[in-house]
Amino acid sequence: MALAIDAIGTGLYLPLSMVYFLTVTDLSETRVGLLLTAAMACSLLLPLLVGRIVDRVGPRPVVIAGQLIQATGFFLYLGVNGPVSLFLAALAEAVGLRVYWSSVFTLIAEQADGEAKDQWFARAGMIRAAGTGAGTVLAGVLLGLASEQAYRGMVLANAVSFVAAALIVGLFVRGAPRPAGGPGGQSPDAVRQLLRNRPYLGLIGVNVLFNICTVFLAVAIPVYVIRGLHAPGWAVGVFFTITTAVVATCTAEVTRRARRRTSRGGAMAWGGRLWAAWCAAAALAVLLPRGPLLVGYLALVMLLWATAEMMHGPASNALSADAAPEGMRGTYLAAFQYSFATADMVTPALFGVLYGVHRVLPWVAVGCLALLASVAIRPLERRLTGDTARAAAGPHG
Repeated sequence: MALAIDAIGTGLYLPLSMVYFLTVTDLSETRVGLLLTAAMACSLLLPLLVGRIVDRVGPRPVVIAGQLIQATGFFLYLGVNGPVSLFLAALAEAVGLRVYWSSVFTLIAEQADGEAKDQWFARAGMIRAAGTGAGTVLAGVLLGLASEQAYRGMVLANAVSFVAAALIVGLFVRGAPRPAGGPGGQSPDAVRQLLRNRPYLGLIGVNVLFNICTVFLAVAIPVYVIRGLHAPGWAVGVFFTITTAVVATCTAEVTRRARRRTSRGGAMAWGGRLWAAWCAAAALAVLLPRGPLLVGYLALVMLLWATAEMMHGPASNALSADAAPEGMRGTYLAAFQYSFATADMVTPALFGVLYGVHRVLPWVAVGCLALLASVAIRPLERRLTGDTARAAAGPHG
């Protein structure tokens, strides 16, 4: 329940924050994007630090702290009226986001005692995707209302929901005893070995490019559809509903079929190609007249994004876990969070700056990044997993 609440808040954050800040301030898309990126940048060093704290005190209090910091960020949203207050609110939200996601998977692993941890992480991933999707759907509904009061009401509700999530964890989730002795996954030696592992660092870097495509949906669609294509605001909610429904119901089947035919890196590469096709199709929407034809076309285009997400997400998480050396998985998976943190940081500025030049330019840039990642992932996979990756690949891999 707490994971779902937090994921809904995350889903609301990016699509609502960009339009909300444009509504309550007189700042341009470029300045809002840069300020959001600056706030994300300030939280970029947190994952490994949070991992060390988790090893000392356990994940449960850190998860609660992350949720309460996120609540503080949304309470600060209500007072935003200029660049300084915007930055401080976004910074609190970014810090809370990093603290939470850098500790919650350790908490899940603790709860998985006696059962297959892969199944627990799979369930967590499904809850995260469904919750984030529900948040983007709610954001789309609010964008359709085009009301500052509605935006503020949802910001307040979101803040309260994070407090509720923290209370649920505090009251109903037990923390496991900390193991005595043994090498800690966050030991300095583990960090040094990680920094010498160039293929894994390459995986993190390539996954940044893939994750930009994921984050780009929430950042770009509301502004592009409403301001760039002059489509009705309610259409954003429809598009987010489509992607949420498809990802929530079809991911397991798509993953199963993909693994029959290709390796994990191959699935990720196909995800990148589909994201590039999504970007190209979205850019071509400027050629269509306003009206039902435009909305219907964009609704079909959203299926490309959903399929790409289903191909990439499970494969990337599995590949990163399998490539992490036994006994150092905590350090490696904490470092893998940087691929998400960096994408969260870069995407708002990338969109805001390029959109300020031309409304189609962000789509061209992100499509090129998706193709670049598609080309880079297969050689990396071979270096990370050696013969096991080739053995796992089917005849079409």
